Amino acid sequence: MARSSLFHHFLLPLPLLLALFSPSHAQAYHNISLGSSLTPLGENSLWLSPSGEFAFGFHPIETNTSFFLLAIWFVKTANKTVVWYANGDQPVQDGATVELTTNGALSLKDDDGQEVWNPGTSNATYAAMLDTGNFVLVSADASVSWQSFDNPSDTILPSQVLDLGTNIRSRMMDTDYSSGRFRLSVQSNGNLVFYPVAVPSGLQYDSYWSSNTGGNGTKLVFDKLGTIYLALNNSSRFNFTSAGIASVGDFYHRATLDSYGVFRQYVYPKNGTQNGTWNEGWNLVAFQPPDICQAMTTGTGSGVCGFNSYCKYVGNQNLVDCECPPGYSFLDPNRKYKGCQANFPAQSCNADEKALYNFSLLINVDWPLSDYEHFSPIDEDQCRGECLSDCFCAVAIYYQNNGDCWKKKLPLSNGKMGDYVQRRAFIKYAKGNNSQPPPPIPVMVKKDRGPRIWVGSLLLGSSAIVNLVLITAILFLRFCSYNKVRRKLQPGSNMAALSLRSFTYSELEAATDGFNEELGSGAFSRVYKGYLDDEPGTCVAVKKLDNLLPDMDKEFMNEVGSIGRTHHKNLVRLYGFCNEGTERLLVYEFMKNGSLTEFLFGSVRPHWHLRVQIALGIARGLTYLHEECSSQIIHCDIKPQNILLDDNLVARISDFGLAKLLRTDQTRTNTGIRGTRGYVAPEWFKSMGITAKVDVYSFGVMLLEIVCCRKNVEQEVGNEEALILTYWVNDCYRDGMLELVVEGDDEGALDMKRVERFVKVALWCIQEEPSMRPTMQKVTQMLDGATSIPEPPDPSSYISSIQ
Repeated sequence: MARSSLFHHFLLPLPLLLALFSPSHAQAYHNISLGSSLTPLGENSLWLSPSGEFAFGFHPIETNTSFFLLAIWFVKTANKTVVWYANGDQPVQDGATVELTTNGALSLKDDDGQEVWNPGTSNATYAAMLDTGNFVLVSADASVSWQSFDNPSDTILPSQVLDLGTNIRSRMMDTDYSSGRFRLSVQSNGNLVFYPVAVPSGLQYDSYWSSNTGGNGTKLVFDKLGTIYLALNNSSRFNFTSAGIASVGDFYHRATLDSYGVFRQYVYPKNGTQNGTWNEGWNLVAFQPPDICQAMTTGTGSGVCGFNSYCKYVGNQNLVDCECPPGYSFLDPNRKYKGCQANFPAQSCNADEKALYNFSLLINVDWPLSDYEHFSPIDEDQCRGECLSDCFCAVAIYYQNNGDCWKKKLPLSNGKMGDYVQRRAFIKYAKGNNSQPPPPIPVMVKKDRGPRIWVGSLLLGSSAIVNLVLITAILFLRFCSYNKVRRKLQPGSNMAALSLRSFTYSELEAATDGFNEELGSGAFSRVYKGYLDDEPGTCVAVKKLDNLLPDMDKEFMNEVGSIGRTHHKNLVRLYGFCNEGTERLLVYEFMKNGSLTEFLFGSVRPHWHLRVQIALGIARGLTYLHEECSSQIIHCDIKPQNILLDDNLVARISDFGLAKLLRTDQTRTNTGIRGTRGYVAPEWFKSMGITAKVDVYSFGVMLLEIVCCRKNVEQEVGNEEALILTYWVNDCYRDGMLELVVEGDDEGALDMKRVERFVKVALWCIQEEPSMRPTMQKVTQMLDGATSIPEPPDPSSYISSIQ
């Protein structure tokens, strides 16, 4: 997952208080004097911020307007979105009051005059509702004695900081503000962690997401640029989102821990549909974890959804849905988190009732922690039979690759559906039960790889002597093969410490069904889709390297070791390798959204804010390879085909660490260089040393492609001057006509400051002289807006000569 100076939240209140005490600003801040009060339905029910964008006061609960929260909300959004509340567990009715008493205490009382809430401080001289969305109590010594920003509910806002030891907790439902089932904790050890919690006790279960910054984090910051990050001790930061997703001046921002445990950042255009293609309403721009259903498996509690239900992540809508299995229904359809119950009588243990029950099939569904008996290997029919004859068994889960069968009993917990599950769930139900619904449509069925063929049995039985000779020969050959592989892996190999698996060629041949499904090919490799033989049947991409330089055993293992030591969210992860005879294969995680090529150059132009995040992600990944690895890795072939997109369209760099293994004739040029025409740096054509600046050049070319959504060389453009993208964009910039590069892109046209910034960075990257190009760390800082960008020199004199 760039480095820049930290934005420091105002914790010492002097600048604010000087403004509050200044005669010219006293009225602007709408100071709330002692003795002021509000009532839910009275003439005074709220206190506004100076801009009128935030209000503090009584907010009716959407599902029952007879009850009210003491809350802060956005005034000008369509649904008056609540961002803070004091009494979610104890709403009040008409007749309640909130008063800033004459002794400086803020007190919420119900209609019987009983105090419901107070902030635990007194002696305030006044209060103020600020334009940041922060409500403050100010003491006589010009200090803030209490503020809502230090006591968040489920939402944070720009300029808000959460110090170590601060928590936010989700609400139970969007319209139920009582304490919910999830907690975000900025822990005292500096780690940012998400937890499920028990309701109503608040007991904390096992975490489901962590920043892994224990001992290093200092505070969670939502800065004025709309960036959310965890500030670290070494003046760096762990980014949750990037700056400039949408201007704080033109958009409202918020980040909320929702009722399903997902921390989501939203923006809302202040001028409605005038802001390009943004929806008129809250637009989701970032969230963690990427798939809450997959992320959460807790040993205690029900998981994301209630007991006896399963969680389904709808990726194209970024939504979470909870479903009951066939034959079950929700205890409360309006509160799905309460779980599901069977619509049929339980199977009796005192009689043989197998004939009265049957199964419905769900594809790619499992309840991972509800099993009580495991069988292996058995076939699918045997698995169903084992469950059918067991009165305790409610569900049988079958994994066909290994013949594993798990019996599950009620209540089922941590239910999830997704193509990563790779299981078949057989749900037991009573025959003839009217409430048994039809089976749902399967999500994805992995292709059957066919029956296993056992050869040895055909050779047995002819005679005892033949059998003995055959077995002896097989054992001898396997012993020799084992020792050969072991000798090959021993010198300098420390793959176990890197958590890399050493595959045999036959294992990968089986995993890919005989290298049957080709995903793509390049000058030196072909890539195949496969499935590992682990329990979830992990989907992988197997890269088969061809025509490597001879005698490359040691170099191959060294490069695999270098790749295996990398770990960054913008790099494709290496699972393992094969180094057997002349075969060299690499096993990577599978990226189902393909490459940046298809994303950028398809028939539909991708959203501008997505392209921005992709460009920043690639820059961060290259910064890691160049400057943060134990030994520098130069990619040498940065291009859209080598940028893959994961399930959440996060950019992942692939094919890094392979440059030293290639023959000099394995390129798409005939000059002996490594790289792809159109992306190669000038020094490849000269007798110059190759440095990380070759990747900077290639990134600059690709950055312009991301901005313009077109290839560097486009034969079918109407304007001949625009044939070569780098040359044309440079001309547009020099002529003050930069709007042409985003012509037809309404989102980009509304963000011309960023467009200009990206173009200037790209022009610096494609300078002919390597020493004039910035490092990737500097590139990342300039893209993030963390540092100024000098005027780039004109590189056009050389651009046209190398295309």
